[in-house]
Amino acid sequence: MQLVCWLLCLGLLGALAALQKDQVAEHVIKLYRSKGTTQGHSWAANNCKRLAGLLRQKNVVLKKLAAAADAVSRDRSLSEHERHFQVHTLEVFQKELNESEHLVFQAVHSLQRALQGDYKDVVNMKESSRQRLEALREAAIKEEQEYVELVAAEKHQQEAIKSALAQNKTLSMLDEILEDVRKAADRLEEEIEEHAFDNNKQMKGVNVEAVLRVEEDEENGGKRTNKSRPKEVEDDLGLSMLIDSQNNQYVLTKPRDSTMPRADHHFIKDLVSVVMLSLPCGWICTLVGLPPMFGYIICGVLLGPSGLNSIKSMVQVETLGELGVFFTLFVVGLEFSPERLRKVWKTSLQGSCYLSLLMVGAGLLWGQVLHIRPTQTFFVSTCLSLSSTPLVSRFVAGGSRGDKDGDLDYSSVLLGMLVMQDVQLGLFIAVMPTLIQAQTGDLDSFLFGSLHVLYLLAQVLASLAGVLLLCLLIKSYLIGPYYKKLHGESKGNKEILVLGVAAFVFVMLTVTEFLEVSMELGCFLAGALLSSQGHMVTTEVMGCIEPIRDFLAIIFFASIGLHVFPTFVLYELTILLVLTLTLVIMKFLMAVLVLSVILPLGSRHIRWVVSAGLAQVSEFSFVLGSRARRAGIISREVYLLVLSVTTLSLLLAPVLWRVTTHRWVPRAERKALT
Repeated sequence: MQLVCWLLCLGLLGALAALQKDQVAEHVIKLYRSKGTTQGHSWAANNCKRLAGLLRQKNVVLKKLAAAADAVSRDRSLSEHERHFQVHTLEVFQKELNESEHLVFQAVHSLQRALQGDYKDVVNMKESSRQRLEALREAAIKEEQEYVELVAAEKHQQEAIKSALAQNKTLSMLDEILEDVRKAADRLEEEIEEHAFDNNKQMKGVNVEAVLRVEEDEENGGKRTNKSRPKEVEDDLGLSMLIDSQNNQYVLTKPRDSTMPRADHHFIKDLVSVVMLSLPCGWICTLVGLPPMFGYIICGVLLGPSGLNSIKSMVQVETLGELGVFFTLFVVGLEFSPERLRKVWKTSLQGSCYLSLLMVGAGLLWGQVLHIRPTQTFFVSTCLSLSSTPLVSRFVAGGSRGDKDGDLDYSSVLLGMLVMQDVQLGLFIAVMPTLIQAQTGDLDSFLFGSLHVLYLLAQVLASLAGVLLLCLLIKSYLIGPYYKKLHGESKGNKEILVLGVAAFVFVMLTVTEFLEVSMELGCFLAGALLSSQGHMVTTEVMGCIEPIRDFLAIIFFASIGLHVFPTFVLYELTILLVLTLTLVIMKFLMAVLVLSVILPLGSRHIRWVVSAGLAQVSEFSFVLGSRARRAGIISREVYLLVLSVTTLSLLLAPVLWRVTTHRWVPRAERKALT
């Protein structure tokens, strides 16, 4: 009765849209008290009688089901497995009846709670909506379980029918073989199935959400469709995409049936698009005198969300691009012998630490002037103090090597400082939980977190000492015999050499990641250890790995372009240019100041060239910024500013590098620089 009245009231609301909310509410109440009661009385009485009759029928059916289950349990003609299965099927039907009854009374209770609520109280309405959503999620899980059980019951029933038919006829040899294969296949499915849904649904932090399942229709030219034809999920060989209410898109990572091979065609198409478009973009940039990496970034912009939006597997493309970072640092290590590392380690450590402290101090000072939270200014200044190692390594390729004993060269100092910044990056990621605690304002947690930071610092120093000790042992006892064996086995078969070198890189990467230092540092040290075996080894390994490095580096620079948004840059072009130029000049001057203190007096050109290489922001600010935004350390606006400033600084870096090297690098050496 009340439901009909409220439906009439909702229809009346559309006709009285011009009235004020209070007037509409008064009119609804008046209608309910006068006409709604008499009109809905007959309908409510009839439906209440029907509901009471259904409930009585349901109780009768439950008694019959209980009697049937008891009769099945006493039937000795059935096997133990068959009795258990039939009783379980009856219990599923009983559960379905009880759940249906529960949903009816839950709907009545929800309607009663909504009628008792205040239509002006948005918070109360939001809480009621949240409770209904949670109830629907729990009901969805229960319904999914019942559906799976019914599918299993149907499958068992079909197998029982087949078994009964098979007993009435003589099986041929082929039928017997196929029957044995069927039983083995059933056992295989039971062994490899992980029951991931059942095992994870009760874990802490697991939320049930509504998602859209979009499948690729291979029969319709690969177009996406929301398939509604009756087709079992288990029989679908295509790849589905899930979209949640927050517009996040998910692809299949591991299928239930691992016996059938599958391929992510979206990822393959994305890679094809990136490679095909990178060629003309890089070619055009080379013709106009710009580094080809500009073209790769432009390729990412054109294919990314701000362009054609044709990249569907962004996370997978960026993950593959990370391999480009690893192999780039490995090649840097190949050109960076342990002798050069011993010459510049002190300068690199001091320079990177002093520069980071100056950047953090300047950021906190500006935060006090502009009344910005200290946690936010600390994060932003630390994030902007890092510089791009892959970008600079392309700059110094073929540059100064400092072969004379005791000589310092700008490439050694620059790459050494960048490697130490990668170590600082790992420490900063470990410190981020403390920044989150400080963001909440919990003083006890913040003080405890500060002590935890000191503990982490000591742990990182101990890990670094362990890594260096391990490298010393590998250099003394393992790397020489390992490469000799690898070189002997790879004669006439270069794939063994490529595989052995890549495996060594990944082993060092895994070791440093296990010690919580930095995966990038492990790749760099792997190259440095191989370079200790002599120039011939370095040349041979470089010839095998460099093409792989170049291909993966293209993917990496294209993935940077995926996060460039030209429309936002154009909207805020003035303020972004001011911020970027201020940051580049400030980092350049700070680096000059730091290097003037720690370098010898006669190394003026090193000071200027290294400062120019450090005057940009690392691409890892994209990762750090996204984590900080999710944690609430920075706002959406600050995140977009950091993203745009990082992109513009990377675009300005080649210009500053060329101007500086033209002034301070000899002509013969300048020609070797990229």
